[in-house]
Amino acid sequence: MSVQRLLGDAEAVKALAISLSKCPEITKFDKGEDKEAWVLAHAFSDLEESFLKFLEHHLPALTQGQMEGSEINNLLLDAGEEFRHIIYHIKNTKFYKYIDNAE
Repeated sequence: MSVQRLLGDAEAVKALAISLSKCPEITKFDKGEDKEAWVLAHAFSDLEESFLKFLEHHLPALTQGQMEGSEINNLLLDAGEEFRHIIYHIKNTKFYKYIDNAE
């Protein structure tokens, strides 16, 4: 299931940032050179990569049922590192700060 990335190159990320910069709900978080549209576009690129790693590698390996104890544990830890990366990118944005406060 190899999916072609939508944000796999700098031009795609740039195009997304330009598009996102047209949204006042995003640009209200801009501070000087720190543009939230660019932060989001970069985050989405990294999120896409992490989600694809989980969907194309970790989840198929887990569902094949061919691993034993420590192999499963190691794979789950690898997946956890992708989840940590996902959480980092969500928390690193100003636009999605409300998620961190949700309970």
